[in-house]
Amino acid sequence: MSRLSDISASPVLREFAQGAAQSAIMPVADFLAPTIEVATSVGRYKKYTEKDRFRIPNTLRSIGGRATELRFEVSDETYNCEPHALDYPVDNLEKLESADLENALREGAVAVAEVAALAHEKSVIDAAMTAAGGGTAKVWGSSADPVADIDGAILDVIKAAKYGSLMGVGVLFGASAWCLFKNQEKVRGRFVVGNGPKGKNLAVPTESTAGSLFVGSPDVRTSYMVYDDSAPGVAEDIKFLLDSTVLIFARRPNPTRRDPSFMKTFRLMGKYMVPSSYMRDDGRVEVAKFDWSEDVRVTNSAAVKRLNVSAT
Repeated sequence: MSRLSDISASPVLREFAQGAAQSAIMPVADFLAPTIEVATSVGRYKKYTEKDRFRIPNTLRSIGGRATELRFEVSDETYNCEPHALDYPVDNLEKLESADLENALREGAVAVAEVAALAHEKSVIDAAMTAAGGGTAKVWGSSADPVADIDGAILDVIKAAKYGSLMGVGVLFGASAWCLFKNQEKVRGRFVVGNGPKGKNLAVPTESTAGSLFVGSPDVRTSYMVYDDSAPGVAEDIKFLLDSTVLIFARRPNPTRRDPSFMKTFRLMGKYMVPSSYMRDDGRVEVAKFDWSEDVRVTNSAAVKRLNVSAT
């Protein structure tokens, strides 16, 4: 067994790698598809559509009578936490002292965690956009009321989720949509600070305060995820992934397999970003490898609304 194998197998490095992975999780990915830790890589969960119904049961039990059985009129689906992995070659292995080697592996764990987080966020947003469909066009010019548009979508999502106040709502802006929203005249006019004359003391909303504008005070985020839309070998064409889109969806920060949230990420418990090592086939370089298993699922396709916004 090599020194790299010894160090990569240590509980300290494993704990560090998993901590780095948790810290690197992109806020939008966890916002759209919160994590459920599961005991097995394959299991069952409840999947909802617009045809599914949830009725509040009668919990009163008569003396000697039977209790009402909790039933979910939805289908069972199977999640499958498929393997993911990234490798981090360690150069000049023979020249590194043990402490330096451990630091090199820590550096590798951080680098791998950041790249894995970006890949995860893109897969989550891609799945969300596909599930949301074409969406509804909204023109947020000076005469429009963006807050009313989002309020209407929030109420639709709450009714679609059929879970009442137990179900939270998320509002996710694309970068261009957020710029248009926060600078729109009727939005800025709702934020007043100080005691100056009316119309001269307006404040621009932030994401952390924008939720107070909407019915139910939902959580609000903005996605700044970018991608290169050009083919290999030609000049890059960097675009925002969501851009002029707003997604309004049902979410619980700590979901279960049964609740009707829009999306969830299933991850194998205690197996996130597990470090190990192997020797490359040429025998010259030893590679630190990091493995994990996850499955991103749309669990309630009815509980999302998509707005495609523009100024004109």
